[in-house]
Parts: sequence; C-alpha cells; structure tokens
Amino acid sequence: MNAPLRHPVSTKPDTGIAIIGAGFSGMCMAIKLKEAGRTDFVIFEKGADIGGTWRDNHYPGCACDVPSHLYSYSFEPNPDWSRMYGSQKEIRDYQHHCAEKYGLRPFCRFNEGIEKAEFDEVTALWRITTTKGAHLTARVIVSGVGALCLPAYPRIKGLDSFEGKAFHSAEWDHGYDLRGKTVAVIGTGASAIQFVPELQKQVRKLHLFQRTAPWVLPKKDRPIREWEKALFRAVPFLHWLFRQKIYWQMEMRALGFTVNPNIMKRVEKLALEYLDTVIPDPALRRKLTPDYLIGCKRILISNEYYPALTQANVEVVTDGIA
Repeated sequence: MNAPLRHPVSTKPDTGIAIIGAGFSGMCMAIKLKEAGRTDFVIFEKGADIGGTWRDNHYPGCACDVPSHLYSYSFEPNPDWSRMYGSQKEIRDYQHHCAEKYGLRPFCRFNEGIEKAEFDEVTALWRITTTKGAHLTARVIVSGVGALCLPAYPRIKGLDSFEGKAFHSAEWDHGYDLRGKTVAVIGTGASAIQFVPELQKQVRKLHLFQRTAPWVLPKKDRPIREWEKALFRAVPFLHWLFRQKIYWQMEMRALGFTVNPNIMKRVEKLALEYLDTVIPDPALRRKLTPDYLIGCKRILISNEYYPALTQANVEVVTDGIA
C-alpha cells in the first residue's frame, strides 16, 4: 500500500518575495510586482544604495557599451540622454530617478546581503539568513545578482606583498593621484579599454599587460542634439521607434553567432580595417591583432583605446606575468 502524499504545512512567511540585489534586474522585478498590486516583497542589497554595477564601478571613463535609449527600461523611457552611450553617472542618475518614481527605497534593506538560503520542503518556504544575522522566511526568492558584483583579482605571486599602490578597477581609489606615476594595467577587457585612455593622459609610463588581444570596433557615439531630445519628449512614439531601430540592429548580430558564422567575417573585416587605420606601427599592430574568430569573446567598442596605445608613454606587454 502506498504511503499517503505529504502536503506542505501551510505557514505564513515573513515576506512573500525576497529579491536579491537592487541593480537594474532587482529594481525591475520590484516595479513590476508593484504594478501587479504586490507589495509583499523585500529587496536585499549588500551595498549602501541602489545601482548594482553602476554603483560599484566608477573608474575614469566608465560608460555603457549599449546605446542608452536601449539600455533603459522599456516602460520608463528617458528622452533626455545626453549621448548615444551614457556615462556611469548618467546611468546612475536614471536608476535613482526610477527608484524615487516607483517608490522602491522603503522596500530595500541596504548593507544587508544574503548569507544563506535553504528551502524547507515541509513548509514550502525559503529560510534565509542575512549578512547581518537576521533570519526570515520567504515564499519565493528572485535573484537579481549581477555577473560583475565581485572584483576578480589575478593569482600572481607577490601581488599581496607589493609595496606600491594597487587596486581593482571596480574599486577605484579616486583619492590616489596617478599623475606622473609608472602604472601597470593587467587585462584588456571592457573596463580597461575605457580607463586606459584616461590614464594615458596622466601617467608618466603605462605598461599594459595583454593576455589575449580583444576585437575592437569604433564606437558610434555622439551627443544627442537638443532638437532630438525635444522631439522625443513631444512625440514619445518616435522615441519608441528609435529604440526599436537600435534593438533590431543589435539583435541582427545574433544571426552571426547562432545561424551563420560567416556573417561575422564581415564584422571581422571592419575591425581589421579599423585596426590598420589607427595603428600604423606593424609590430604593435601584430600584438593587437586577435587570433580567434570575432564574437568568441566579448567584442569591445572604443574610439580612444587604439590611439592611446600609440602614445610614447604606453607599452603593450604580451609576455605572461610570473
């Protein structure tokens, strides 16, 4: 004879929904819950304010590599972006605007992350322990944790005992004056291509350690004209059409990743032409030429990165770091 099915004990949770993170994802979840008439949720944010990666990353030159009119909520368009690609400050201001407009702050528990979450099958509830030692239950957990919330430090012998100044780009020390210094930058990812041109203008010597050459395309950035902003404000439908244009232009790239990789050869040709145009030195150009199909790693966009590497105070180092 089969044992009777055990049904979960009906227990009222401390909160219906626990949202982890007050970045773009967590904020969007909260806004949509309120829109649906739900207010039984809490947002746990390990930082002191909303913003996620745009709160934590504030290095020189920090900006988005997705056009601002797309890198924003579809339900909360902003016709007043100053540029095609928004800066960190402008994106952060937009997040603050959304938090205030939709009344999210009363639902946030700042400086309090999630230490542990265990699902109790008897009560069908999540048992949560926070970094402040608080214990509570929730019916649902929604993770809004971003991929860039923890800085990744290289495992290099001697890094811990290095007597000079050292910090990660995601923990930039604006109080330290880099002017006239000799600086080593490890890595050539999306953050480095933004702050390297800014450093080049200040430092005496910059050694850029590159493990893998990234594919770089020019950034189609420009100021948004005042008449364009006025038009977007006056005719929201035109703003929506502009966003749709950007969306489908970017979505078409997926064909090269998922349907026909040969499409990426055209993009690769554009990138190589850009490299040839901006980097006249054959030796440096060889160092900066990727040896893999474009799209296998994140494609970077910048108008300042390559020109900065041609300056006399910059050295690109491709040897490994012992």
